[in-house]
Parts: sequence; C-alpha cells; structure tokens
Amino acid sequence: MIKKGTWVKIQDTILESGHRAPQLPEDTKKVPLIMWAKGFLQDDAEMNNIATVKTITGRLVKGQVMEVEPSYKHDFGDFVPELLQVGIMGRKALWGGEDHE
Repeated sequence: MIKKGTWVKIQDTILESGHRAPQLPEDTKKVPLIMWAKGFLQDDAEMNNIATVKTITGRLVKGQVMEVEPSYKHDFGDFVPELLQVGIMGRKALWGGEDHE
C-alpha cells in the first residue's frame, strides 16, 4: 500500500495508436501517445493501479502508478567527440585557453 501524500510517477495513454493524427510520421502513428506525470497521491493506492495525483502546479491527474518517490534520471547522451572539441574551442575564444580556466 502506498500512502496518501506520497510522491509518485503515473502513466496514462492519451491516444491509442489508431487515433493519432494522420499527418504524423508512420513510425509515430504506430505507437500510442503516453503521458507521464509526477505528483502527490490523493488517496492510498497500490502499485500499477489507477490513482489520482496532484502535481506541483496543482493539476489533478489520473493514471497508473508506475514508480514511488521517482528521482530525476537524465543525462546529455553518449560521448560525442566533436562536442568536446567545441568546448575546447569555446574556452579558448572566451578565456584564452587552458591557462585561464
């Protein structure tokens, strides 16, 4: 049992694949439009069951409970050698190179 007031992540299907806009690319039209939201449970709930959460902005949103106390998991992708060179060139242009870091 997940207690009321717990910070959770929910998921809801907004549009099934057959109802997506016709102008979308074919690979996009083949998958449903899914929403994820984080918020505070408004009532006790079970994992994978439908629940209502209140988001930080005050919206009430319903969806399937996917995660309890989710953390932020993001990065800037895989290493790109060209971007490393851009950073080196930028430092040199702005501050005169490595000696001025």
